[in-house]
Amino acid sequence: MTLDKGTMSRILSLPRTSQNLASSRAFRYLQTEVVRPQNQKVVSGLSSTQLETRKERQEGDISSVFASLSGEKAKALPERFADLKRHIIGDEANQQALISSWTSLTKRLRQAAVEIEKKKQDCIPQITYDEFISSPSSSTIEAIKRAGSLILKNVIPEETVVEWLKDTKAYIKANPDVKGFPKDDKQVFELYWSKVQLKARSHPRSLQAQKSLLKLFSHSPDFPVSLNTPLCYADRLRIRHPGDAKFALGPHADGGSVERWEDLTYRKVYQKILEGHWENFDAWTIAERSLARQNLYDGPGSCGVFRAFQGWTSLSSTGPDEGTLRVYPFIKELTAYTMLRPLFRDKESRSTLTRDEYLSSSNWQLDLTTSEFPGSPLARGQEYNDITHPHLELERSMVSMPRVEPGDQAWWHADVIHAVESTHNGKGPSAVLYIPTVPLTEQNIEYIKDQRDTFLSGKPGPDFPGGVGESQFVGRGLPEDIETKEGRQAMGLEPFDLDGDLTAGEKEMMRQANEILGFN
Repeated sequence: MTLDKGTMSRILSLPRTSQNLASSRAFRYLQTEVVRPQNQKVVSGLSSTQLETRKERQEGDISSVFASLSGEKAKALPERFADLKRHIIGDEANQQALISSWTSLTKRLRQAAVEIEKKKQDCIPQITYDEFISSPSSSTIEAIKRAGSLILKNVIPEETVVEWLKDTKAYIKANPDVKGFPKDDKQVFELYWSKVQLKARSHPRSLQAQKSLLKLFSHSPDFPVSLNTPLCYADRLRIRHPGDAKFALGPHADGGSVERWEDLTYRKVYQKILEGHWENFDAWTIAERSLARQNLYDGPGSCGVFRAFQGWTSLSSTGPDEGTLRVYPFIKELTAYTMLRPLFRDKESRSTLTRDEYLSSSNWQLDLTTSEFPGSPLARGQEYNDITHPHLELERSMVSMPRVEPGDQAWWHADVIHAVESTHNGKGPSAVLYIPTVPLTEQNIEYIKDQRDTFLSGKPGPDFPGGVGESQFVGRGLPEDIETKEGRQAMGLEPFDLDGDLTAGEKEMMRQANEILGFN
């Protein structure tokens, strides 16, 4: 089914309000099978069913997403967050479990810092595209799941990507009014609909790579999600110049900030950690994540979709110290620390102790009094530094990605702490197209429906700074520039096929998706 004028007209007339998940099959399943197991009390906080109409955001650039880039100073959170923290900490039995868990975790983090400092790039698994989609070894899969990050080699032919970079530069030159950061030397561009971006997102090898990434996650076959149906989420692109030190995006994690604790369903993802059993945490289940609300405050740093993996496709040859990505390469440990850190506070300040004394678990106690959630501002991204999260020892434990060539891809799990090297000391551009892995879920297809409207009008997607965007740009990509059926389906431009070997949950999700998109 192609987009004729009648179908286009019907698409443009669809309402742009978010569906109430309280009536959805996915939420009903989660309530009965995941959120409320027998005899378990539902913890306080906000529910993922509390959806609002998606609003267009103000004009801006990437600096609006992060408090550190925008220069925003830390603000005290409302007192209700102290109540929330006390509720999470729970009774005496849970308190003792948390204290024991904190002791073992901080000991492990010290060991991890030494290991990372020694191994450096060897902490990051690398695998070729052909091996990854056909026969990855069990040891490689274990390494990927342990690190939460990987480099995927030889995904797109190098000659294709070299042309993509040339065409991208030409598009920017033809449209000099494009917004970007920093304003006086644009390198992170507010571009979403160039022909190159459309080609890259819908490239068959890229979509196949995303399917293989999604296979790392598990769920019940009856749960309404399709891990074989990646969607196209329109993100920015970056062409970082040699010598740049302005795009110094520090350690952060995507997917909201305080939402991890405040949203009932999101918190459920990390239940093992919050019960004092961080060693048993599984980062690779998908049910709760697919329904968690990551944007309770709908601010500039909020995200309206669940991105199982963040990623980029490299347009250049870039290695360590050349403005590349940095990650913390132990996902279980970093996630446990992220979730436990707000529940503890120091007894004595670092000014009166040696570093080892300050970091010792004996210097930390449960925080039952303050509303502090370090690095977790409302409506912004979750950020980390040596003051807010000292036990990570980020100066020695954040490792730069191994060298990539044009057509290689870098991928990191939704929970992974990542950053951009503070200075680009290379000789050529550090250029990437940001393309995440977004599975077919109910919330995600609701976003794709709204994103489709912005694509057809040339405006930025709902998660990004608003305004006229590329609506008047010369050479902007159009629906006919998406050459593959799977690519058009991923953009909500064609219905999903309900034939083939589908699980019950997958088939139901694809049926719902077609209905949401207006194809039924």
